[in-house]
Amino acid sequence: MKIKQKGSITPALLVMTGAFLAVIYGLLFLLVMQLDFSNRQTASEQALSIAEAGVNYYRWHLAHDPSDFTDGTGQPGEYTHAVTDPQGGTIGTYTLSITPPANGSSIVTITSVGKTANYPNLTRTITAQYGRQSLARYSFLSNASSWYGSGISVNGDIHSNTGIRMDGTNTARVTSAQTTYTCGSETGCSPSQNRPGVWGAGGDQNLWEYPVPQVDFNSISFDFAQMKTSAQSNGRYLAPSNQSGYHIIFNSNGTYTVRRVTATNYLNGYDSESGCQRRYQLITNETNVGTYQISNSPVIFVEDNVWVEGTVNGRTTLVAARFPVVTANTDIWIPNNLTYLAYDGTHRLGLIAQRDIYFARNIPNDFRIDGALMAQKGKIIRHGYISSCGSTTNAVRTKLTINGAIISFNKSYWNFNSPPISGFTTREINYDARLLFDPPPYFPVSGDYEFVSWKEE
Repeated sequence: MKIKQKGSITPALLVMTGAFLAVIYGLLFLLVMQLDFSNRQTASEQALSIAEAGVNYYRWHLAHDPSDFTDGTGQPGEYTHAVTDPQGGTIGTYTLSITPPANGSSIVTITSVGKTANYPNLTRTITAQYGRQSLARYSFLSNASSWYGSGISVNGDIHSNTGIRMDGTNTARVTSAQTTYTCGSETGCSPSQNRPGVWGAGGDQNLWEYPVPQVDFNSISFDFAQMKTSAQSNGRYLAPSNQSGYHIIFNSNGTYTVRRVTATNYLNGYDSESGCQRRYQLITNETNVGTYQISNSPVIFVEDNVWVEGTVNGRTTLVAARFPVVTANTDIWIPNNLTYLAYDGTHRLGLIAQRDIYFARNIPNDFRIDGALMAQKGKIIRHGYISSCGSTTNAVRTKLTINGAIISFNKSYWNFNSPPISGFTTREINYDARLLFDPPPYFPVSGDYEFVSWKEE
C-alpha cells in the first residue's frame, strides 16, 4: 500500500526563499549604508573646502578694508554666505565669526563653519589667524645710512632706506633700498665716496641684498593722539610734569612705580648733530606719584621726558610724546638695565620716543635691554663721553645686549673710535621672532594681513 505525501518541499522552499531575501536585503542595506557613508565622506570634505572658502573670503575682505571686522554690515554677529556652483546652484554655506584684534594687537581671528546643502547637519570648522607685521620684524631699521662696526653681532634682519657699511657679523639679511649711495663721514668715508647699497669687511655677505623696496616711514600706522586716548581710557596717562619729566621703574612683581623728576644734573656728551652739549641725565631729586599694575596699563603715555629702567613682568608700551607732535620733542633716557622677568614669551615691552632714546653714561658694565625701541623722528644713541667734551670718566663698557628691535629715523650709534674710547667693547643685537605678529601693545604695524595660524576645531 502506497502513502502519498503532498507539499513536503514547500517549507524548505520558503526557508530558502526567506534566507535569500534576507541576504539580498542585507546586501542592499549594506550598499545603501556604504553609499551614504561615501556621500557623507564627500560632503565632509566639501564642508571643509567651504569653510576654507570662508576664511579666504574674509582675508580678501581685510585686504580691501583692513579695519572692518563686521563683514561690511556694521553690526556684530555671525555672517552667513552661500557657496554656488558654476550653474548658480547652492552647494552649501559658510558662517563666519570674526574676533577683531585685542587692544594694541594686530591679529584678527576668523572662525568659519562650512556645511553642504545635502547634509546640513554635517559641519566642519576652521579657525585661522591673520596679522599685520610689526616694525619690530627687523633687528635694525633705519631711514638713514648706518655703520655696523667690527665688534657687533646682529642676529636678525637689518634694513636701511639709504646705505649700510657692515664691518661686523650678520646672521640674517642685510638690505638697502639703494643700488649705490654717497658714503660720508657718518659711515667712515672721508672724503665722501660712492659705495654699493651694502658694503664693508663683515659678513655673511651672501645675505646682503640691494636694492630692495623702501620701508615707508610716512605710511607707518602710528598715531600719538590715539595712543593718548587709549592710555586715558585703558591704560595710564601722565600729563606734563612742569618739571624735568618722569622716572618709571618696572618691578618684578608685575607693577611699575612712577616718580616725578624735580631736579637733574648734567654730564657733557657728544652727538653728531649738536656736538658737545650738557646732557641733563642725572636725577638728583624726585617725588613719588604712585605704583600701578602693568596688567591694567597696556599703554603708558607720558606727555614729557622719561627715565625708564627695571624688570618687566607683563606687556606694555611706554610712549613719550608732546603735542603738537610736529614741533614738540620728548626723549627717553635708559639709565640702567631694562629686562624681562623671563624669556618665556609672556613679556613684551615697547619704547616709543617722539625724538630720541638715550643710553645714559652711568649704565652697568654688562648693559642689557629687552624690548622694541623706536625713535620716531630721531635716533637711539649713547653720547660720546670724550676728552674733547671734557668727559672721559666712566665712558667704556664691556658689552651691550639688546633683545628685540632698534627702529630709528636717523642713524643710531653708541661707539666712538675702534677700540672704543666711549661705548661698548662688544655689542650683540638679537632678534625676537615673537615680535613679528605679537608685538607690544599698540606698537606700530604696516602692510597687509598675513597668515599666522590655521587649525580645524
